[in-house]
Amino acid sequence: MSRPKPEMLTLSRDDLRQCLERVQGQVSASDFETLSALSRGYLYLIAALSAVRVSVARLKRYFLGARTEKTKDVLGTRPGPSPGNGPGSATGAPQPPPSDSEKASGQPPSGTGGPKPRKRPDKGHGRNGADAYTGADRVSVRHQELSPGCRCPECRKGKLEPLPSGKLLRLTGSPPVRAKIWELEHLRCGLCKTIFHVEVPAEARGDKHDPTAVAMVALLHFANGVPFHRLAQLQSLLGIPLPASVQYKILHEAATALRPVYNEMIRQAAQCSVVYTDDTGMKILSLLAEIKAASAGQPTRSDLKRTKKGAPRTGVFTTGIVAIIEGRQIALYFTGQSHAGENLDRLLQQRAQGLPPPIHMSDGLDRNEPKTVRTVIDKCLAHGRRLFVDIVTSFPDACRRVLEDLQFIYYVDKIAKEKNLTGRERLYLHQEKSAPVMNRLRRWMTDQLLDAEVEPNSGVGQAIAYILRLWEPLTLFLRVENAPLDNNLVERILKKAIRHRRNSLFYKSANGAAVGDLFMALLETCWLNQVDSFQYLTALLKNRSRLQDSPECWMPWNYKAMLTEGKATPQDQTSPSDGKVPPGPVDVAVSTAATATPATVHPSGQSPVSPPRPPPPPLPAIRWPADRSLAVLNAMSPQERAMRHPSRPLRPPPAVLCQPCLPAGPPEDPHT
Repeated sequence: MSRPKPEMLTLSRDDLRQCLERVQGQVSASDFETLSALSRGYLYLIAALSAVRVSVARLKRYFLGARTEKTKDVLGTRPGPSPGNGPGSATGAPQPPPSDSEKASGQPPSGTGGPKPRKRPDKGHGRNGADAYTGADRVSVRHQELSPGCRCPECRKGKLEPLPSGKLLRLTGSPPVRAKIWELEHLRCGLCKTIFHVEVPAEARGDKHDPTAVAMVALLHFANGVPFHRLAQLQSLLGIPLPASVQYKILHEAATALRPVYNEMIRQAAQCSVVYTDDTGMKILSLLAEIKAASAGQPTRSDLKRTKKGAPRTGVFTTGIVAIIEGRQIALYFTGQSHAGENLDRLLQQRAQGLPPPIHMSDGLDRNEPKTVRTVIDKCLAHGRRLFVDIVTSFPDACRRVLEDLQFIYYVDKIAKEKNLTGRERLYLHQEKSAPVMNRLRRWMTDQLLDAEVEPNSGVGQAIAYILRLWEPLTLFLRVENAPLDNNLVERILKKAIRHRRNSLFYKSANGAAVGDLFMALLETCWLNQVDSFQYLTALLKNRSRLQDSPECWMPWNYKAMLTEGKATPQDQTSPSDGKVPPGPVDVAVSTAATATPATVHPSGQSPVSPPRPPPPPLPAIRWPADRSLAVLNAMSPQERAMRHPSRPLRPPPAVLCQPCLPAGPPEDPHT
């Protein structure tokens, strides 16, 4: 039965003020303060809802306070020992860890006496030394008159010795994508109308969009959430137009060239020992249109995902996957109708035979589990903890007990990371320190339900039931090496997809979603392994013709070896094939790359170097009627002229110059 709607009463600010004045003398001071606070909250809520733009998150922060999952903030103060669980109690529960400031200062915890620790600078104060600017251009400035070792001009006896150089820092601004124009001089004979072209500089050759420009657009759009149109407006404002359609075109071409590296990254991720998965919503306009047509009974594609009842699946998701292999982290994104478990199934199909099943960390949803591939199930402890964080105001005592015990578990895991323990050492540490705490917590939760201390359908009863139902996968870290505690790693990489969704709103097609998945995977993998993503993308695009032969050598953690060993071409501007990027998450086509030129060995016997590029052949001289406009002719390439005038084929360059243009000396090649 639905609840009846409450009777609506409209009150103005004056009505509330007069009501409070009438009540003030009839209630106590504390009750009057409560009524005044309720009135102020009501007026604020009405004003906020009447505004042009209102944020639900803003209202929640005002009425419920700032939400954070840190134990000290959730419980209000730094938690002390639970009743009956102190260090001197029979249960022997460990004392909660000291705060970060207490550990950093070496002072005793708060409440134990002693001098107060010295306050450290606030995090994010913004002050950085010159050494922090690793990407800055460095200019060495020498003394104009003196040098180390010369006589001192003051005492005339001592010698000058070098001191540590002083550093002066200056920050300048520039557009995200810059442009450079070469104005080429062309000459034409006034009599025979022969046109002579200047040799194009080496740095001006190649594609119009340099690999650094493509890498910058990818970094801004897919890693920082800058939409194409917003970047186009900024570039136009700064006098360097870069339309949104051009941005997508160059990224699509780059994605086709980078596809071998992405496929190799998928293959290596399938051999992982630990894998994290999670989903977030996404929009693909073309796919949503097909789903709507299929729901209306219209004929659509046969590969649309459908429910068990045969209806088309309406959800569109971006699956985030983080694979751990040999200490390296690989981030992957797959956007479409498939859930995380289905994408993980297709990923692990490429797993080598004989490898043990990987540890699969996910939340409690069944759709995150693969159906055809065996994994070791591990569930997120932070999701179970969050159930108690949400109800801490309603059940403070029970939630304090759970949050304090889980705080100690995370503290033990933090110690294992700080000491850089191996997987087995970390397992032994958790078995020694964390297992007794988790066993006591399990007994306490069971007693709460069996002794009817809590209502099973209440918030705390449902949270306890969730923990007990998933107790074995939630406590896998007590039995298996390298089993993670939570799924926070993959949730962090999904922020890239969420940021893209909030700024760009949607993908237009599945092909565009595949391009986004590729670039976000490359960029996020660089971030996880602390690699400069801009330099990495630039190196891949400059050596795109080499990626097809050995993509395993172009991963973020080993690509620099290809550059230092001289196996990579410093500037390779081979244009990619004009094929569409397939939208499939795993089964993707490999683009065709040009065959690499074999490297030559330096005569000195040192490391091999790539052969120098031959200079471009000179453009053929063409004779045109004198009545043709010179501006029109110079604006057309020789091939365009031949296509527009098939009756006038390209004429080979003359062997000798015409008589009026002969130089004083012997005849020379007119194109040298």
